[in-house]
Amino acid sequence: MRKPWIVGMLLATVLLGACSDPSSGPEQAPRSVPPPASAGTTHQRAAGSPAPGARAEAPTVLYLGDSLAMEAQNVVGQELRRDLGARYTGRPYSGTTVCDYLEGTGAKSLVPDRDKAAALVRALKPDFVVLQFWGNAWGYTWCMDGITHAERPTTYFKRYKADMARLTEQIATAGGARRPRIVWVSQGPDPITPDRVRRVNELYAGQAAASGDLVADAGARVSAAGARYSWVQYLPCTAYEREHDAYCTQPGRDRTALHLDKDYLHFCLAPTTSTPKPCPVRSPGILRIAREITRVIGRASSG
Repeated sequence: MRKPWIVGMLLATVLLGACSDPSSGPEQAPRSVPPPASAGTTHQRAAGSPAPGARAEAPTVLYLGDSLAMEAQNVVGQELRRDLGARYTGRPYSGTTVCDYLEGTGAKSLVPDRDKAAALVRALKPDFVVLQFWGNAWGYTWCMDGITHAERPTTYFKRYKADMARLTEQIATAGGARRPRIVWVSQGPDPITPDRVRRVNELYAGQAAASGDLVADAGARVSAAGARYSWVQYLPCTAYEREHDAYCTQPGRDRTALHLDKDYLHFCLAPTTSTPKPCPVRSPGILRIAREITRVIGRASSG
């Protein structure tokens, strides 16, 4: 019988191994809102005024991350534009981790120089930089230098923390007088390495506190009440999901699916393909995550 981490590593090879530029068809939007723009850069202002409480000038938001961000990028943009009138750019790359967005990694990175975090901050001058990563604990990116959680957990966490600090510094330097606020998106439960997720989320919280940045606890929105780090495939429907049957996937049982049967990591309810792209179907977990990111940015924008 294979050990759980080996099973997870084999699955991650399929789910996280490929990488491409973030371009594909749009995510299907809820029936109550207009469909989102296609992936990539968009500076279209949502129709009407920003939501009550938002500042007069809509925030500019840059969204970076791995396959979790790749699948969610259209819905995140949709929610930010609709609720905050945000100007939004998404540049996620599947299979990446924090160090891939660092400048100075050279060829040891899955992210090209033009899309490094600091380069995009200099070009776009965002108010917020949202960072969402699963953590890449099994060494599927060159910039981690083969450091894996399974073989060297202490070194893994030390390296992850150092990379977070470096990325924060590079973003701050690139922003200059208009230093953007970073929003670290917390991870949801992981059935293979639950303690790793807890530790990484603690690192996010610590780094945000140290640098005056933010945490969007999106992972809590895809966790069971009172069991933050216990993985679940289904959760009770929210009020919004009950009103939109495409999101309350099992209305007779008042529950909704977060994951496919064979994919415990991603929240897209369509199979992952070898060519990464935004999720093509309505997926409750992605919407929950996007709404929490939007809520945190909206609160910070109006403060």
